[in-house]
Amino acid sequence: MLNPVWLYRIAHFLHRKHVPLFPHAIDYLIRALFACWLPHAATIGRRVVLGYGGLGIVIHGDADIGDDVHIDQCVTIGGNATQLGVPTIGDMVYIGAGAKILGPVVIGSNTVIGANAVVVTDIPSNCLAVGVPARVIRENIDPASFLYHLSSVTQGSQ
Repeated sequence: MLNPVWLYRIAHFLHRKHVPLFPHAIDYLIRALFACWLPHAATIGRRVVLGYGGLGIVIHGDADIGDDVHIDQCVTIGGNATQLGVPTIGDMVYIGAGAKILGPVVIGSNTVIGANAVVVTDIPSNCLAVGVPARVIRENIDPASFLYHLSSVTQGSQ
């Protein structure tokens, strides 16, 4: 089935092969078809899921996203006006609807970011972060206990 991540993978492959123009054209195709900005220059890991077909998701071209990440609708992953740099997101992270991850922050692996959270500081691994600005409210979590889709990933890897 056609989805924005599949088109991104084609554009990213062409970008790595130094094919001019086509990756940019695919970026705009993704934007037109899915209302999502998923640029070919971003680094996106395996099994990344964009909720609701990527509706309203904006990802900066320099962002680095790990494996098994679930990004819900209307999420922004990008820079801010006061610091240079963009987010780095670890593996097995869930980012709730409407969350904003801004600036040169690092989101650790096995982390859950709550809906509408605004992350402007680093979040360690195995944490649950919520609020504006986001703060860690629970540590040493098992993300599979919070999210159904992660429980199927962890069961498949055992």
